Amino acid sequence: MNAGDAVGEPRFATDLLFTDGLPEMDDDAGYRGAVAARAAGITYRQLDYWARTELVVPTVRGASGSGSQRLYGFRDILVLKLVKRLLDTGISLQQIRTAVEQLRAAGIRDLAGTTLMSDGASVYLCTSNDEVIDLVSRGQGVFGIAVGKVLREVESTLVDFETAQPDAVDELAARRAARTA
Repeated sequence: MNAGDAVGEPRFATDLLFTDGLPEMDDDAGYRGAVAARAAGITYRQLDYWARTELVVPTVRGASGSGSQRLYGFRDILVLKLVKRLLDTGISLQQIRTAVEQLRAAGIRDLAGTTLMSDGASVYLCTSNDEVIDLVSRGQGVFGIAVGKVLREVESTLVDFETAQPDAVDELAARRAARTA
């Protein structure tokens, strides 16, 4: 039985990178590529390359031909920002791909309690303080990225974009505004 199969409960996404209990998003809602890139702190060119090479694929809507527009969900933007942070610390794109695949396979439920640790060559997924301490005590952990902190940064950035540019909101922002009105 999949999450959300019970009668009266919402369906939950099972194929997303993080399945931490957030309801599955409407296929027609999301953030345009330019907004996703700005929120993640990357260039549109990086965003396009990572989508084409399937490092971070938009889960709301992929490009389906000339003139179509990719739409990225919140989790996609979070992953983009995490990839950017790892690149900034000198981790190779190959190692980052491996880390993203491990995250997908792990199906992380508690983002706030997750830390990505690295020794400069490999990336380790730690879901508890004990794992972080164990990694550091073995001399493997050189730096860590608290996913919960990055999640809040992305959330704050997107809220700032929506309030600063109400005339340039994307589909998801428009739906949120309609719900609160």
